[in-house]
Amino acid sequence: MDRIDIDLLELLQVNSRMTVSELSKKLALSRPSVTERLHRLQEKGIIEEFTARVSPAAIGRETLLIIQVTELKVSHHEFENTMMQDLDIIECHRVTGEVSYVMKAAVTGMGGLRVLVDRLIPYGNINTSIILTSPVPYRHLVPKVEIE
Repeated sequence: MDRIDIDLLELLQVNSRMTVSELSKKLALSRPSVTERLHRLQEKGIIEEFTARVSPAAIGRETLLIIQVTELKVSHHEFENTMMQDLDIIECHRVTGEVSYVMKAAVTGMGGLRVLVDRLIPYGNINTSIILTSPVPYRHLVPKVEIE
């Protein structure tokens, strides 16, 4: 991966709707070269998808939560399958340490929080924290490489 690939990744993370023509101008490359680089980054799994980030608050899910699950009462497989189906869960991570899972959820107010906790209680001990602010809500990623 060279500096052009890194610049391409940065540009796409700022605006994934940039056209190949716009990218070629910003990178000073031909359109076929940009297209080839995009395909290569996708084939290598570096670019996983092109997507839009939606504001939870703007769609009525203004309460964001971090949930820790300990002392799981069902199998990991059953728990993970259930969490994949729960649309309030926007991230679910199996982790090491005393906590089995750390999840992020987006719900509609305290009522939504109560309903979600009631759904989760059968699976283990649930500890919820309401997110007050997010100083780093999302970070664009580029490889850590020495570039001359």
